[in-house]
Amino acid sequence: MPQDGSEQPTGDVYLLFAHEAYHLAAAQEINTSLVPAASLLHPRVRQPDGARIYDRLTRGRKPGEIVPLATLTHELDGGTRWPEVGDWEAVTVDLLQLIRDRECDALSLCLPHIARALVCSGPYSEVRVYDPAAGRYQAYGPAERIEVLVEVGRQMAWAEAGCVLWPGDGLLIPANPREAK
Repeated sequence: MPQDGSEQPTGDVYLLFAHEAYHLAAAQEINTSLVPAASLLHPRVRQPDGARIYDRLTRGRKPGEIVPLATLTHELDGGTRWPEVGDWEAVTVDLLQLIRDRECDALSLCLPHIARALVCSGPYSEVRVYDPAAGRYQAYGPAERIEVLVEVGRQMAWAEAGCVLWPGDGLLIPANPREAK
């Protein structure tokens, strides 16, 4: 992804982030959420952090792209540049509260452990899991991560059939960093 800000924002991008599990119903655990990028512009999301993350998330993406938070961390030099962008932890806590208060739409997921670990790892990372029955480690990498994102995309397409995910009301207007310079 370009670092100079020359790419224009792309609409219809989604942020995928893992969080502490909660239960919607007695048997339904939610540990990962997918929201429209525009939800980052909600007035109840910490600002200007949400708007800066929105800008970073949408630059140079393809319409409909699902971007895990870990991908942004990877793009920000393994997270060392997050302070330049914003407090991702506070922003995701705010997003989660918006979801729970039904002030934006989200695809609420219960990803299996390995799938969740893959979306919490960078795009080129490997997750190794020990299989005691086989007595060896099994490695899961970028190809399996892509499979997880494709499956999340299928679930999103099903959830959005007839109506796209609503980012919330009263959204802030995204800033153009070129004008801010």
